[in-house]
Amino acid sequence: MTALRPERESAAGGPVDPLTDPLPDVLAGGHSSPWFRAEQPPQQVQGHDLSAPQPPPADPYAQLPADAYAAPPQDDAYAGHSPYEGGPGWTASPEPYPAPEAAEEPYSPVPEAPRDDETMALRAADPARTDEERDETPPATTAAGAEGGRAARRKAAKRNARPGGRRGTGRRRAGTPAPEASGTPGGGGEPPERPRTRVEARRAERARKPSAATVASRAVGELFITIGVLMLLFVTYQLWWTNVRAQQQADGAAHNLQQDWEQGKRKPGAFQAGQGFAILHIPKLDVVVPVASGIDKQRVLDRGMAGHYAEGALKTALPSAKEGNFAVAGHRNTHGEPFRYINRLTPGDPIVVETQDTYYVYEMASILPQTPPSNTAVIDPVPAGSGFTEPGRYLTLTTCTPEFTSTYRMIVWGKMVEERPRSKGKPDALVD
Repeated sequence: MTALRPERESAAGGPVDPLTDPLPDVLAGGHSSPWFRAEQPPQQVQGHDLSAPQPPPADPYAQLPADAYAAPPQDDAYAGHSPYEGGPGWTASPEPYPAPEAAEEPYSPVPEAPRDDETMALRAADPARTDEERDETPPATTAAGAEGGRAARRKAAKRNARPGGRRGTGRRRAGTPAPEASGTPGGGGEPPERPRTRVEARRAERARKPSAATVASRAVGELFITIGVLMLLFVTYQLWWTNVRAQQQADGAAHNLQQDWEQGKRKPGAFQAGQGFAILHIPKLDVVVPVASGIDKQRVLDRGMAGHYAEGALKTALPSAKEGNFAVAGHRNTHGEPFRYINRLTPGDPIVVETQDTYYVYEMASILPQTPPSNTAVIDPVPAGSGFTEPGRYLTLTTCTPEFTSTYRMIVWGKMVEERPRSKGKPDALVD
């Protein structure tokens, strides 16, 4: 506040004329504005009764001329310029400059995150919205949020809070899609999903559980898979492992038989069931298989050996007999499969039966590709269908056909052409 000052005095000590004073003092009675033409007497401070009612102040503008506020005259310097909009003489005219392409977006303050009922921790920015999405926020929404103040921003944040978690925490329930970018913090493309109640959550959990039909179908499927795996293992056992095992047993039996011959333990005569007494050679097929007495499946045939028909009504002669038919059976598939390729034999191919003292050499004579298992006449002393018409020393090989089945029997016949003692060495069929 400026304090009151007395009138100025000149250098001679007298009062100074305000009209001649180069620095007139408005508080001393003068006025620096040229518009104030009326002069007012200076206020008297001393001796003035301030408690008396004061007259209303004089209007300084009452004595101004009527043209005091008129527009200043325009000279040549303002030629060509339009008067200001709304002023005297103003008329609308086309825009002298093109309108801007796009107005800049006003500043959009980030709405305040809603307060949490349980915590007052700091809120992180929404990770689901990128910078580009924030830039695409409509100006009207952000301006309204800014003008509405803190309360409006809180209400907007609550309306747009995402379900599946505490409001403003930035977390989202698993499986809930992220809100689309829009002018609000939570995204306004679609209305937010309403949080589930406990009853709805239980119903959804029950709906996710598989039904009885689904459980049954899964059990049946697993059962079929298990059966398939077991069948595959069984086939592998039959086609591969039985051959490996039977071949090992047959080789062991042939080795033991040869050792017994060298030590003189095996003499020609009657043999016990399952007891090996000879070795069958088929050079063309590279087959070397021990021959045991009997055609028992478990004790003879499944062990990779050939079985001699030596029991009951199917009993046949031994190779050492002067007349008769030496009949032998063997597997065509699995368990060593010694007779698998006997169908490849042709007339004249040698077949050798080796015993402790003698080599008996046969030549293949004929083959019967298929016959019923009940046709036992094929192993008679003069086998039927072989082409032999009189007694002699014959060989008969029998096996199952077709392959991997036992529906029919395949028969191969041979006729003895040489009896060679072991002391004379091996026959030519084995040497070659």
